[in-house]
Amino acid sequence: MPRISRDEVARIAALARITLRDEELSGLAGQIDGILDAVAVVQEAAGADVPAMSHPLEITNVTRPDVIVPSLTPEASLSGAPASEESRFRVPQILGEEA
Repeated sequence: MPRISRDEVARIAALARITLRDEELSGLAGQIDGILDAVAVVQEAAGADVPAMSHPLEITNVTRPDVIVPSLTPEASLSGAPASEESRFRVPQILGEEA
C-alpha cells in the first residue's frame, strides 16, 4: 500500500505552487514512496541505544572567553581614513540614496 497518494502529491504541489501533469503526479507519488521506504530502513537501524546526532563525527566549537582589552579610540581608527564625518567613515553614496 502506498504511503502517499497521488492526491496528496497534488495537494503538496498546489501548496508549493508547482504545476504538474497527471503522469508527473503518479510518478512523483511512486518516487516519494521509495524515499519514505528508504527512510524507514534507516530508522529501523537506529535502536533506542543509539543516541541521535546531527553529524557522524564529534564536533566541538573552539571558543575562548571574552576578555575586555583596550581598543582604538574613534580618532585613532579614523586617522588613516580618506574621509570621515561625525566620528564615522565617510564612503561614496550608492544606489542613489540621499545623504
